[in-house]
Amino acid sequence: MLIAFGQVAVGLIVLFVGGHYLVQGAVVIALLARVSTAVVALTVVAMGTSMPELAVSIDATARGSTDIAFGNVIGSCIFNVGAILGVTAVIGAIPVKRLTIRFEYPVMLFVSALAIVLAYDGVVDRLDGMLLVVGLAMFIGAIAYLVRRGVPMDEAEALDRDVQRASHIRKGTARAWSRNGLLVVLGIVGLVIGADLAVAGSVTIARTLGITERVVGLTIVAMGTSLPELATCIVAMARREPDIALGNVVGSNIFNLLAILGITATIFPVPVNPRAIAVDNWTMLAFALVLFPMMLRGHTIARLNGVLLLAGFTAFMAYVVMVG
Repeated sequence: MLIAFGQVAVGLIVLFVGGHYLVQGAVVIALLARVSTAVVALTVVAMGTSMPELAVSIDATARGSTDIAFGNVIGSCIFNVGAILGVTAVIGAIPVKRLTIRFEYPVMLFVSALAIVLAYDGVVDRLDGMLLVVGLAMFIGAIAYLVRRGVPMDEAEALDRDVQRASHIRKGTARAWSRNGLLVVLGIVGLVIGADLAVAGSVTIARTLGITERVVGLTIVAMGTSLPELATCIVAMARREPDIALGNVVGSNIFNLLAILGITATIFPVPVNPRAIAVDNWTMLAFALVLFPMMLRGHTIARLNGVLLLAGFTAFMAYVVMVG
């Protein structure tokens, strides 16, 4: 049992290190190729930060542990709103931008509902996956269009910081190309190894404790792969940039459903557990819906709202662990 938990812990660490190397190398390569920092932020960095979740979901589905794969996606969305946004709001009230209410939040709500519809027949098949990937391309395109028009976007502002230190790169050298190409390769290898360790350990834990893989996916795996988002939100609050926290959570949920579920299902059809259809998916949508009145009230997610979100998340986790 301890070995299995160790596998998961080491796997998550390797995943995050691999994802970091992949993003670092890919960002510089894109800039060497004269791609603008805004485009790099919205594509390379945004997708790169979702790579740990994607690697875990693909590995789990390939192993036949589809409950872990689907639970990872849905559980991450629930964890993002209930726990991460809850903790962030308790630390300090989160201001809500008008654009978030008019554009980003409706997209998250629509994508959450779409995922429920696609999974309702018991499987997210390749056609469903391709539909989600097309939606991802449209979402990125919409953000890029708004950024070009000078509309400030939380996602673009946050992601653009990750490429500023490399933004001076405009002229490539053989050493720069080879060094960062090696980082990309190492990052991909790290993602593969980390995902394999994390999923293998999770399966062992489920079998040893006699719990379902769905429960492991919703809890250990989902929370583990979402820790970078939690760190990002806490750092945003420390820098007195609380509005970035909300954009991070909303954007992460959109990417989870469109990119992670979409790409995974395009490669391997993902069967969906009946309990996930009956409980988990609707819980995800409920957390998304409850944000609306919280955001409208004074255009601020207050500390009390954070407490309520944390209470709701704790109640759901207790239900999952006790009922299964």
